[in-house]
Amino acid sequence: MSIEFLYNSIRVNTWLTKLLSLPKLLFVRSLRRSPRAGRSPLLPVLFALSFATVLLLQNLTPVNAQLPESPRQEIRGVWLTNNDFDILKNPAKVQETLTQLRQLNFNTIYPVVWNDGYTKYPSAITQRMGIPYFFKGTQGQDVIADIINQARSQGLVAIPWFEFGFMVPLTSELASQNPNWLTQKQDGTQTSISAAGEVAWLNPFHPEVQQFITDLVVEIITKYNADGIQFDDHMSLPVDFGYDKYTINLYTQETGNPPPSNPQAQSWVKWRADKITAFMVQLNQAVKARKPNAIFAVSPNYYDFAYKLQLQDWINWVRLGVVDELAVQVYRNDLSSFITTISTPEITEAQQLIPTGIGIMTGLRNRPTPIQLIQAKVQAARERGLGAVFFYYESLWEFGPEPASQRQATFQALFTNPAWRDTSQFRPRKPSFSTVSFPLYSKGSFAQTNRGYFLELAVANGRPRRVLLDTGSAGLRVSKEFLGNAAVNKTGQVVKHVLHDGTVLEGEIVYANVQFGLISTEEPVPIQVVTSRRCTAQKPNCSAKSGKPFSGIIGVNYSEKSLPYNPLRKLPGNLSNGFIITGNRGSNNGNIIFGLTSQNRNGFNLASLTPQPTMNGVPGNRWDSRINGVCVAIAQSNMNNTCNGRMVVDTGINTSFIEFKSASLMGKLKPGRLASVNTLKVGIPRIFEYSVTPGNRNGFNLWNANLSPQLDQSMVVNSSIAFTDKYDILYDSVNGQMGFRDRI
Repeated sequence: MSIEFLYNSIRVNTWLTKLLSLPKLLFVRSLRRSPRAGRSPLLPVLFALSFATVLLLQNLTPVNAQLPESPRQEIRGVWLTNNDFDILKNPAKVQETLTQLRQLNFNTIYPVVWNDGYTKYPSAITQRMGIPYFFKGTQGQDVIADIINQARSQGLVAIPWFEFGFMVPLTSELASQNPNWLTQKQDGTQTSISAAGEVAWLNPFHPEVQQFITDLVVEIITKYNADGIQFDDHMSLPVDFGYDKYTINLYTQETGNPPPSNPQAQSWVKWRADKITAFMVQLNQAVKARKPNAIFAVSPNYYDFAYKLQLQDWINWVRLGVVDELAVQVYRNDLSSFITTISTPEITEAQQLIPTGIGIMTGLRNRPTPIQLIQAKVQAARERGLGAVFFYYESLWEFGPEPASQRQATFQALFTNPAWRDTSQFRPRKPSFSTVSFPLYSKGSFAQTNRGYFLELAVANGRPRRVLLDTGSAGLRVSKEFLGNAAVNKTGQVVKHVLHDGTVLEGEIVYANVQFGLISTEEPVPIQVVTSRRCTAQKPNCSAKSGKPFSGIIGVNYSEKSLPYNPLRKLPGNLSNGFIITGNRGSNNGNIIFGLTSQNRNGFNLASLTPQPTMNGVPGNRWDSRINGVCVAIAQSNMNNTCNGRMVVDTGINTSFIEFKSASLMGKLKPGRLASVNTLKVGIPRIFEYSVTPGNRNGFNLWNANLSPQLDQSMVVNSSIAFTDKYDILYDSVNGQMGFRDRI
């Protein structure tokens, strides 16, 4: 828990922590200061590190938050800290404490289980590492087990508090035994000064650190069948850190450049914050795998400070469905400043989704908080639909200018009625994004000579790879190297798929989860695992002839002819209702936006698609990907605004073409490449009007004319990737529409 203002503090060495095992010693908890509190610290205890992940979070943009299915429950909680250990070590005093809280209509407690590099419970994980345990109760009991058991008997929710996160004393056994786990500043400094004193930071990006933290958290959930787990502002990293060898190499490998010398450079901040976010996603999954209705709670500082200075992007944690409960620390002495801070858009957004409260300071030993100010803060929070969590138990009644009886009476008046919390209502949450944007790259995971758009994704928890985005087909097709170590359901069904250039892809249909950034399909989707590529006899010079590795293809239209189907159909919530492709005029990259909203549909002219019959095994509506009523005019031919064509916008190919059913319709044109004299116009009245002078630039202006008697219509136009240089393209999977928006 940090006090949100100052970072000065008195250092408490590791030897002092060990003295906590003495029964008469009052263990004084380190109180962290944040940048605006204006208080000096008390007797701090050194904290333990926070960490994160190796997955890259893309640009996720919420538009309209989804409201929760069940009523939000008011949080009335209190942190049980090291300062409270004299009470917590004694079972009789624990019973008295919890009975009193229940009578005053509190409903949640947060007992500390991790700080200073030590667990407050007998941990098999730390014992195997040779880290001593000092925190037995007065009767030799497991203090945390006693607190949780007695809380349940009183009807209180008990959520263990993983306080120090990635923060640890440099002199602790954990740090000294694992020096490669520590990160550092640019000048090589390994410590920072906090309200906990001088502390080091575990590297949130190091896989061994991530595994250690995950093991501890899962151990807590398993050992105590805990109602949940809470992480506070130290599940983070100060912005000056991250210049250790491991992180520098990782950043350089992923971006092609070393980290910026400015620790607050936007791209460097985002990269590190995204890594921590990705780790929190993985940690949430580990917790939910062990106990699906466990409450995954966080207690950060206010967002602007948390993200910019602590790399803690907690609002995205909420949006990703990672967080079940939020308590934002707002330790302000000034009521006006307090109200301003609890009224920020991030808090307002979060409370629409999950139980949300405000962390309120109830006093320090040398800095008492008047009960009138506490009362005013609670009332201000409740007026805005927010709960309250108090820091910390001992100071609820002690350290104040008023008698304990008066302070207790005030809390009784604040919470006149019980507010029971039903943990059975907690279920794993889905992302609350209405729309998400991901970059499209000009190069695939393997060597790629032609122009194209590539979307990065991961299959079955595999390494993220870039696959070709193809609006002219449906279904994900990858090589077996794309598959990770997650479960894959094999079907034994082998299928063939023929690309436009004559490449035949052959392989088995399997079902696996697909992940885009940190957004995953809601369930496994069918994927063709390509094990064979060859050219048709008619097109012997297809792409398979080169022998280059297969980059993979994600077909995203909605006109499936057989399995696999478009995996975007299985994105969560609003993200499955369609997408928008925006090219990048003048370069070879762009963006794809999942999830259509009233805002991002703005400015598009819409054309209707033809519905197709439902298909067994394919969810949602099916639509012919070819739009009707396309007009074509070609200079020096008899094609003069003939409007009986169909058109496919196909980002999977580089050469645009027109196919004619009959030679008479083709007229003067001969099969083959169009010349520059054959200026071409393609359009639909009031929808779009596209013109180009044919040339020789693959992916830009290269057009062919073909005679194809097998066509089911007189004329089909395929505009290729070049079309997206001029138009943003919208695909509406629900209403069967394509939209076009001129980008000039």
